[in-house]
Amino acid sequence: MNVSDFDFELPERLIAQTPLKERTASRLLVLHRTSGQTEHRTFTDLAAYLNPGDTLVLNETRVLPARLFGTKADTGAKAELLLLKRIEGDRWETLVRPGKKIRAGTELLFGMEASGGEPLLRATVEEEGEMGARVVRFHYRGIFQELLDRLGEMPLPPYIKETLSDRERYQTVYAKHAGSAAAPTAGLHFTEHFLEQLRAKGVKLCPITLHVGLGTFRPVSADKVEEHEMHAEWYSVSEESAAMLNEARHSEGKIVAVGTTSARTLETIGQRFGEQPIEACSGWTDIFIYPGYQFTMVEALLTNFHLPKSTLVMLVSALAGRDNVLNAYREAVEQEYRFFSFGDAMFIT
Repeated sequence: MNVSDFDFELPERLIAQTPLKERTASRLLVLHRTSGQTEHRTFTDLAAYLNPGDTLVLNETRVLPARLFGTKADTGAKAELLLLKRIEGDRWETLVRPGKKIRAGTELLFGMEASGGEPLLRATVEEEGEMGARVVRFHYRGIFQELLDRLGEMPLPPYIKETLSDRERYQTVYAKHAGSAAAPTAGLHFTEHFLEQLRAKGVKLCPITLHVGLGTFRPVSADKVEEHEMHAEWYSVSEESAAMLNEARHSEGKIVAVGTTSARTLETIGQRFGEQPIEACSGWTDIFIYPGYQFTMVEALLTNFHLPKSTLVMLVSALAGRDNVLNAYREAVEQEYRFFSFGDAMFIT
């Protein structure tokens, strides 16, 4: 299967640069995966497609202000660091810029001006990887998360050129567990009020966690889909959520994943436990879902519109069929939907 099979034309003007003033004001393209038929609605119309007893699975990850701007200790040259995931303690997997000039042993300094010449945060490069990947160890006084909140910026995707004035607009309203390098963007459309409306209707809200990592920032470089390797991301399912999912599997209600991150987590635990009861668990997943994959947990998916030739387009194509998805995307372009992180939503049912 060729990666080029998942390409489509997208005018740059349709890439949403800023979030809407109201989270629920986005449009909603509904794709019926059996027939391929589409409907054009608004986001709050999602309630009409959810029934009492359905289980809505929400990723409670919280985005770290993971982009740090500093200098090289030896030359004073500018340097940029993007935190991807904590390995252990103060060692992190990161991306650096400029990658060719930041080698093992390099020391990077952050927060120089705020402390009268002494950096608030130092990072020593310990290992080099490909395409700017580095393992660094941080050195600091105080609490790391507080320093990150003070010095870091939100790691907006490269296709967003506008500055984000309110950090919380790149967080879901239910974000709790800090650790992601990017937002689970399908969840950005929800407000607490709308979630309460769904609860009142009898829709169950099931929280899980998957911390979004390196794969979000790396394009597919292989020509064949099967040759692409996914980077592992950490997930966690609580005892209470495991019980909800067990109940959902044996009820008439649908399991609805909010976002591809929730979908990957659900399918990971579906493979992990099979027909056995799901238990509270955590671990690393590098699951890669593309056409031919048989879903074991996800029955419907709320998602945003994704980049051409991305693993996320492949995932939604596995659920709804490649032709159905690409036809729906062409229709979305014709109807001038807003694309990507701050864009409109699609509901596959």
